[in-house]
Amino acid sequence: MQTISLSNNSGIIKSFLAAICGTALLAISSKIQTPFTLVPATMQTFVVLFLGMVLGYKLAVATVILYLIEGSIGLPVFAKGGGFAYLMGPTGGYLIGFILTAFFAGMIKIKNDPIVIFICLLLSVSASYVFGLLGLWNYMGLDKSFNQVFLLGAQPFLLIEIYKILILSVLSKQILKLRRFI
Repeated sequence: MQTISLSNNSGIIKSFLAAICGTALLAISSKIQTPFTLVPATMQTFVVLFLGMVLGYKLAVATVILYLIEGSIGLPVFAKGGGFAYLMGPTGGYLIGFILTAFFAGMIKIKNDPIVIFICLLLSVSASYVFGLLGLWNYMGLDKSFNQVFLLGAQPFLLIEIYKILILSVLSKQILKLRRFI
């Protein structure tokens, strides 16, 4: 009985440490940016996809939610600072979309072919863009056309996202093997 209790505690501690390390990676990745427009290009989508693949959907979603909580209480973990108002700004929708991105990336199985993984990652990151574009559209004003919002909030990043997803797809077998250790 005591062995089971110690095993559960070590699993909880491992998960907690993984989540803390994940939020640190997300915070660091938010600072690696190229300021294109209202929405900067960061490495966050890469890290969210990576965390989903490594942690699995439950822990990855918990990690992203913890990251959003850290940022919303004022810790400067987002690309340009922190605070709850940040989530109402031009990048708030993308940040909220990370929850679904992590979920879908966490559903990827190690037995999947890299091409299937590429498609799954592409669909996963699309969740961030759907929420991000809707949030940006709301921020810019609903009188703007969706095309104007798309040109500002998605088009400049599409090629960058393809490269990120290609890297993760090529390394997917090794990345997914890390799931065993967490």
